[in-house]
Amino acid sequence: MSDSVEVGLISDTHGLLRPEAVAALEGVDQIVHAGDVGPQSILDTLEQIAPVSVVRGNTDHGTHADVWPATAAVQVAGRVLYVVHDILDLDIDPGVAEMAAVVYGHSHQPSAEVREGVLFVNPGSAGPRRFTLPITVARLRLRGQDMSLDFCDLETAATERWDG
Repeated sequence: MSDSVEVGLISDTHGLLRPEAVAALEGVDQIVHAGDVGPQSILDTLEQIAPVSVVRGNTDHGTHADVWPATAAVQVAGRVLYVVHDILDLDIDPGVAEMAAVVYGHSHQPSAEVREGVLFVNPGSAGPRRFTLPITVARLRLRGQDMSLDFCDLETAATERWDG
């Protein structure tokens, strides 16, 4: 087993899984979808790349989405990622719970910051454009206690490293 694990982070597809998103996530070990997925077929396609963990977003409705949890604690390489669609619905203290990161969506705005030792990351929106916000996914690398993060702009194919 490799000593590093790469997790694809995606959110707010809203029924549109762009080929560029699929290409940007190729080669990851696991995928986390932070909600507002759309139809089950989005997850089915992502599952062809890597195992997928998902949470329900505020626009996810129907029998397929009703079984998705509102939050999830995802184990990755001995670390835990806490996933919630809307950061305002965060229902734990991630530092006290010893989470490595909190992954969320909803705002369609890619962002990353460390708060009290925990990485908070929004991969942005990979679905339909909202306002003038970029179309992005992210790749989170875990190696021991180290983490690194790249944002992938799906329109320009540019990758931007976040160095907290």
